Amino acid sequence: MVVIQSYPLAVLMCVVTMLCWGSWANTQKMASKEWKFQLFYWDYCIGVVLLSLIAALTMGSMGSIGRGFMADLKQAAGAALGFAFLGGVVFNLANILLVAAIDIAGMSVAFPIGIGIALVEGVIINYILKPQGNPILLFIGVAGIAVAIVIDALAYKKLAGGQQKTTAKGIVISVVAGVLMGLFYYLVQRGVANNFLNPEAGKMGPYAAVFIFSLGVFLSSFIWNTIVMAKPFVGEPVPIGDYFSKGNFRLHIIGIVGGVIWGIGMSVNNVAAGTAGPAISYGLGQGATMIAALWGVFIWREFKSAPVGTNKLLTLMFVFYVIGLGLIITARIV
Repeated sequence: MVVIQSYPLAVLMCVVTMLCWGSWANTQKMASKEWKFQLFYWDYCIGVVLLSLIAALTMGSMGSIGRGFMADLKQAAGAALGFAFLGGVVFNLANILLVAAIDIAGMSVAFPIGIGIALVEGVIINYILKPQGNPILLFIGVAGIAVAIVIDALAYKKLAGGQQKTTAKGIVISVVAGVLMGLFYYLVQRGVANNFLNPEAGKMGPYAAVFIFSLGVFLSSFIWNTIVMAKPFVGEPVPIGDYFSKGNFRLHIIGIVGGVIWGIGMSVNNVAAGTAGPAISYGLGQGATMIAALWGVFIWREFKSAPVGTNKLLTLMFVFYVIGLGLIITARIV
């Protein structure tokens, strides 16, 4: 399988993760005017599974390093498979809540709050699992991200109060999504080998683990997404028949592309974790918050009606994110 042994290259792959995880939700925004996010989500999950399978059958099966994808699956212990699958189940619940929050409160709010909380929690948990890097720089960087989250919340408060009730609901859902999102990567890493070059028996390489994770995402959608369709946070219930009667080729492709984009980020991030360590790899990947906020502010114009002074807060938020991410990167070098 293809593995990464260079830390600068691992950081570059984490930047790819950051771009992918911060950009996939644009596909949901593109489709939201024509149908509900619950319908979009079925195609998104299909995209995640497709990408993980393609990556496993190509990059995960190439070369003589480590174990190939099929051999990896055959020797994996039940506990390793279970942890990776459970990671997908937990992620899926968190992500459905996050998509709902995006639908209610917008990308520039849901992402900084939800993913920001996930970043802080996830870095701490994954560092405990596999302590790599300078803890002082790592956690100061995480603190910088936390400050950016608070600043973003202050910026959002300055928006016009016409949607105050919906805003509160969106923020609460974002917080719950963030707490759950901070757990999923840790669960997946419990099933991943410590050394990709010479993986221990019973554990999986990154490609097999991501594939099992994606199955957890897809299969759990029949529980989580079905519930959200029957009992949506906002609006009327969404009939499953709408997926077939109201969908068209373009809408389905948009959803699948969204899943593929996110799946690329997950796959390369797990490969990078072998060199950078799960805490740093996850922390850098979740810098997606900044990318998503940039999309929300400058492309979707979610703050165009904000009062004077809001832009200064948003600028300060981005500054703290950049400082925090820089410290996280440096933590593995020092």
